Amino acid sequence: MITTIDTAAPVVVRLETVIDAPPSRVWDLHTDVNAWPSWQADITAASADGPLAEGSVFHWSTFGMDIPSTVHALDPGRRILWGGPAHGITGVHEWVFTEQDGRTLVRTAESWDGEPIRADRDAMRAALEGSLTAWLAHLKQTAESASPSL
Repeated sequence: MITTIDTAAPVVVRLETVIDAPPSRVWDLHTDVNAWPSWQADITAASADGPLAEGSVFHWSTFGMDIPSTVHALDPGRRILWGGPAHGITGVHEWVFTEQDGRTLVRTAESWDGEPIRADRDAMRAALEGSLTAWLAHLKQTAESASPSL
């Protein structure tokens, strides 16, 4: 059972941002997998068969990789941990959402391991950091511009 990212992996990236929107709005946006392509240009397809739950699998495509991700842990509104394999890379991704005076602190941490990662650790770390930076920026922009009813 996976309960956190692999802190011993060759690549681990941790980032955070504060979003001027309530946690419920940010959580709902972030966990609506089917809507990801509508607000994240890097994601070309995404599908989940229903609400995310521990053990559920969703599929998404980014940068030419089709990724099946399994939800390993879920604390609704607060934390989600998912992971899966893609092209020899095993990724584990954690998101934590904390309310701060009506705003949301979003912390993300992701670990990557596998032969492609060990073969070019620096380039892979840069790729992951760029991807997570963009994801957080898209999440922030979309949540802050969303209607209050979202």
